[in-house]
Amino acid sequence: MPMPLGHTAIGLVAFETARTPQRSGNRLALCAYITVLANLPDLDILFGLLVTGNGSAFHRGPTHSLLFALGAGYLASRLMRRWPNGPQLGFATSALLIFSHVAADMLLTSSPVSLFWPLELNWSMGYSDWGNVIRLALFQSLQDFVIACLAGIYLFIVRKVRGTTVVHEALLALFGDRAKSAR
Repeated sequence: MPMPLGHTAIGLVAFETARTPQRSGNRLALCAYITVLANLPDLDILFGLLVTGNGSAFHRGPTHSLLFALGAGYLASRLMRRWPNGPQLGFATSALLIFSHVAADMLLTSSPVSLFWPLELNWSMGYSDWGNVIRLALFQSLQDFVIACLAGIYLFIVRKVRGTTVVHEALLALFGDRAKSAR
C-alpha cells in the first residue's frame, strides 16, 4: 500500500504528464500543493484516529471516491485563486492529483476503495492506533522507495523528451528569464 512518499511521487507523475510545458511560479509551493492534494484522501485516517482512536475506522470510504476527487479538486482550485503567489492550478489538475491517490490505492493494494460512493461503500479492515499509523507512514519504505525511483525515472524521461532537465528547471526557478535566454 503506498504511503505519503509513494502517493506524492505518483501525484508528481500525474502532474508532469498532464501539464503543458510552461513555467510555473514558486516551485516549493507547487511541490507542497501536489503533496497535499496527492495525499488528501488519507485525511480519513486522521479523522478515524481523532474520533475513534482507530485510523482504519473510516479508511477507504467516501474520501477514496471519484465524487470526493471532483468535489475536493473544485474546492482546492477555488482556494488557490485566493493565494496570488501560489500555484494557479485549475480544477482538472487538482482533481487529477487527488484521483491519483485513489487510482494508486485501487491498483496497488488488495483492499477495495469506494470509487463510486455513495453507490458503494467499502471500509478497510483492521485496527491502527497512532503508533501504528506513524510507524507505517515513516517506515513502510520499500514500496514507496520503488515507486519514487520509478517516478524519478519517468520524470527524467519525460523532461528529456520535452527538452527540459531538472537542472534547467532549477535554474529557471532561481534566475528566471536569464536562465531561459542562456539555453
